Amino acid sequence: MRHLNKHNHLGRTSSHRKALFSNMSASLIMHKRINTTLAKAKALKIYVEPIITKSKEDTTASRRLAFSYLQNKDAVMELFRTIAPKVATRPGGYTRILKTGARAGDNADMCLLELVDFNDNLSGATVTKAEDTKAAKGTTRRGRKKGGATGEKAAKTAAAAE
Repeated sequence: MRHLNKHNHLGRTSSHRKALFSNMSASLIMHKRINTTLAKAKALKIYVEPIITKSKEDTTASRRLAFSYLQNKDAVMELFRTIAPKVATRPGGYTRILKTGARAGDNADMCLLELVDFNDNLSGATVTKAEDTKAAKGTTRRGRKKGGATGEKAAKTAAAAE
């Protein structure tokens, strides 16, 4: 029986899966975002978030534990030097999954897995895309009316209405 065995095996042996997660989490820490399949991203999120939580406390024990998972000295240094101070106040949820569509070859769901505090475009942005383009343009976009008011006529009627 498979009671409480809910993790995704990803069609790999235990050692292959461990190596895959170690490599992918080191790449995520070094590059701050990676492009991968949705299934791998969901499994990696469960793998890497406890490591980031452990990195908040900079002790020898937590560094050794992080190295046992990552197997990469550079990734451990990056984790404790740049990532840990940024996520120190965050209570969890250090990663974000953004779906990017299907892969051309086998139609697998692809996504972008990134560290939340390292995306400048989404971290502090409160203006939506529609508001941003509206502010840049200065005018609203209107459809064609039955009376045929298009082009210069539409601009004149819009100016007269204001």
